[in-house]
Amino acid sequence: MSNFRQGRYSWLIKPISYAVDLSVIQIISLIYLHQALRLKFVLIISLGWIVTALISKFYEVYRHSSVVRVFNLLVRQGLFFSLFMFAYVGIFPNPQIDPKHTLKYLIISLFFIAIFKYILFFLLKRYRAYFKGNIRRTIILGVNKQAKAVAKFFDDTPEAGFINTKLVPFKKSTSHQLNALFEYIKHNRVDEIYCSLSEIGSAEIKAITKFADNNLKIVKFIPEQNTILNKELKRDFYGLVPVLEFRSIPLDDSFNLALKRIFDVMFSAFVIVFIMSWLTPILALLIKIESQGPVFFKQKRNGYNYKSFNCFKFRSMIINKEADLIQVRKADDRVTGVGKFMRQTSIDELPQFFNVLIGDMSVVGPRPHMLSHTDMYANKVDKFMVRHFVKPGITGLAQVSGFRGEVESDSDIIGRVKFDIYYVENWSVLLDVKIIIKTIIKAVKGDEKAY
Repeated sequence: MSNFRQGRYSWLIKPISYAVDLSVIQIISLIYLHQALRLKFVLIISLGWIVTALISKFYEVYRHSSVVRVFNLLVRQGLFFSLFMFAYVGIFPNPQIDPKHTLKYLIISLFFIAIFKYILFFLLKRYRAYFKGNIRRTIILGVNKQAKAVAKFFDDTPEAGFINTKLVPFKKSTSHQLNALFEYIKHNRVDEIYCSLSEIGSAEIKAITKFADNNLKIVKFIPEQNTILNKELKRDFYGLVPVLEFRSIPLDDSFNLALKRIFDVMFSAFVIVFIMSWLTPILALLIKIESQGPVFFKQKRNGYNYKSFNCFKFRSMIINKEADLIQVRKADDRVTGVGKFMRQTSIDELPQFFNVLIGDMSVVGPRPHMLSHTDMYANKVDKFMVRHFVKPGITGLAQVSGFRGEVESDSDIIGRVKFDIYYVENWSVLLDVKIIIKTIIKAVKGDEKAY
């Protein structure tokens, strides 16, 4: 509503998107389902598209949204609308509607809708970056690290459509200074006010929000520190009292969780059937020939919600009492000849696909640590426990970003935690695929920290 009152045209984007998408599904239904097409059918599928779009938040794309978010929305909406269509055909069967035509209709409709959505997405970015249209003028109150990072984002990403007018030091401002600031905001036609919570007191926030409400400005807040708990807020009302709930983990969403689980089961089953089925006997023979002991190595690790589980690997070391206490070091004499090859190529991790299949692990996620190391790092490294908000993975963002293997210094574990938290906060199917591809490349080329 505020965009409309400010004379903007952003409010038109969503209605236009709805109109185009509904036209696509109706026109293509004319082509592929013409034999059974009636006004009732058109109305039902149109209503189904709108309802499923509201559920999947398909049109919740903003100027700061990423390509990955658009892809995730397309996948969600595609699945929801497909379920609706097949449910409709199942509940109201029509012999004139061929299931093959229904499937073809869905594929073609979603294909054209995806093309339109990405064309609109990139056209808007180009329009903002090169023609300076659809712009939001901003002011940032505060000059701490987070405030400067937001200002840098505005400068570095012109396609988002923000022009920052000023970065204002703001601590214990007087009423006179506030009034001067408000005049500046009005004179420079600032649309959005960003407030750094670490520098602005409650009285100033009250004055700023009152000014914003009376002058049709948008107020946004920059939290004191960029932690996992301040990425996204969900607001509920307990009676008339607003209560904020911190939500920043995509895998807390049941749909995302189901999507990741389906991917995990399919991927792990493929590896077990088509790779491990013939590779395991060969490796078992080589392991047995070189040293005494079992083929598989089992070790307790901490997983989701800090629960321990048995993590499986091909045994790459001689039997030793330090296996559960000391990480493998460079030139470690405990590693066998076959073990060295398996570790360099990550083949020793393959049995963990059984962990994935039974649900203890995921294909991609933070790598699990030994119990003794987890306890040590939990007390030593800030936010280390955040890693346990999701299932551990066979591979992870930290591992493909140079933080694999032995922890030689504090910077190693701090860097690992940093990448793991980023993964927890920003999970997507595309990110998982990207990490898997990088893992395969590193396994083929070799990793200097794989020993």
